[in-house]
Amino acid sequence: MSAGPRTLLTARWVLGHDAGRHQLLRDGELVVEGDRVIFAGRHFPGEVQSRFDAGEALIAPGFIDLDALADLDTTILALDNQPGWRKGRVWPQSYQDAGPVEMYSAAELAFQKKHAFAQLIRNGVTSALPISSLFYREWGETVEEFEAAADAAMSLGLRVWLGPAYRAGHLLVDDAGAISEFFDEARGLAELENAIRFCRDHAGRGGELVSAMLAPDRIETCTPALLRRTADAGRELGVPVRLHCCQSLLEYQTVLRLRGMTPPEWLDSLGFLRPGVLLPHGVWTNESPAIARPGRDLEIIAASGASIVHCPLVMARGGTMLRSFPKLRGMGINIGLGTDTAPPDFFLNMQLGLMLARIAEGSPTACRSEDMLDAATLGGATALGRGDLGRLQPGAKADLIVVELGRPQHGQVIDPIQTLMVAGQGRDVRDVMIDGAWVMRDRVIPGVDEIADAARAQAQFDRLVARYPQRTLGHPPVAEIFSSSYPRA
Repeated sequence: MSAGPRTLLTARWVLGHDAGRHQLLRDGELVVEGDRVIFAGRHFPGEVQSRFDAGEALIAPGFIDLDALADLDTTILALDNQPGWRKGRVWPQSYQDAGPVEMYSAAELAFQKKHAFAQLIRNGVTSALPISSLFYREWGETVEEFEAAADAAMSLGLRVWLGPAYRAGHLLVDDAGAISEFFDEARGLAELENAIRFCRDHAGRGGELVSAMLAPDRIETCTPALLRRTADAGRELGVPVRLHCCQSLLEYQTVLRLRGMTPPEWLDSLGFLRPGVLLPHGVWTNESPAIARPGRDLEIIAASGASIVHCPLVMARGGTMLRSFPKLRGMGINIGLGTDTAPPDFFLNMQLGLMLARIAEGSPTACRSEDMLDAATLGGATALGRGDLGRLQPGAKADLIVVELGRPQHGQVIDPIQTLMVAGQGRDVRDVMIDGAWVMRDRVIPGVDEIADAARAQAQFDRLVARYPQRTLGHPPVAEIFSSSYPRA
């Protein structure tokens, strides 16, 4: 715990924490000393060196994004352009035969991560585990780009868990539309060793802002040897391991065909699952209507202590949802939240998650507003094994956000959490403090030119889209890959 000047923060509402639960403090006070919270309540008895009155606002713990967009999001291109294997989401055999290429330069990769990190802060994310697409990469991510990512996070003050994504293979589609697998296990294992080296070299870099993780890309792109080595290294290093699992029907069917087991069964047989393992997205299990086979997928995850990373927005755009949030929590499965798409708006994800949970169960009482906020804060902290994050109580890290209330679009505020679950937006986050330092004030992030960066990001994105025919089945022109909503005159 680092000592420093004491700052007393006040607001119409403060979301403190006591006896294992968040609690709302009307006209509450929060005192920060150095990088820690030392008081959450009313009528602080000690002396302070500075004061900050947030006014008609909510002071709350920052969001923990377990699948944080660190990319110029290409999943948005799939919104009205399906199926994905026809639209560049699966490499054609011809692209594989020609030799995959990096479609971004090192400078572009460094920029897009810093740009994405700034967007996370703007939306109230104070802890992030970045995720980027490998569809436009030659293979996996590199140590060098994550060294740049660490520099970017430290320059912005964002708390991150970093590790280059790696894989042992990928899917291919032939001219007839048949999907198969291509594996190069030796390459995947070599990239895993690079990722392990990164973890050892960068754990604790930048004080406590930069931590390490292992990030095998997707379960269907992994081999038994890659996952066993990952599991052993994760335990040895004591770092989180994130593996996308149960996120698509194609993935589920591929693993079942290749391994003779469902994804959770296969991971369990490899000794992969444990507390500290994070599994986005958990929507396809043996209980899903399209699968409907006997099995123990959810029971396996529950018994292991692994966490599900729930990303409601990106899944709903693809026509799927978690079935269901209250059921999994009732089984004892820890659930954290992630964004995984643009915009990285936690309020939008929580609102959608709340509605989908009720739809899945057919009941308005199946899920409450505080259940979603718990997942966005405490669920993420539990997944990371960090009891000092996701809450505002004495001894916790001073990671907090100030969310404006009382705007016309909010309507009348009775309960601030319920109001934000109805009408809150990421742009309502006005101020962000991470590790006791203000990293955004009045929506301004020091050293970031929002307008110039948005223009640079758009130009970079347009260049990538222009190259889509290169890695799309049949190599059609861009206008055929991505349809227009209306005819363009």
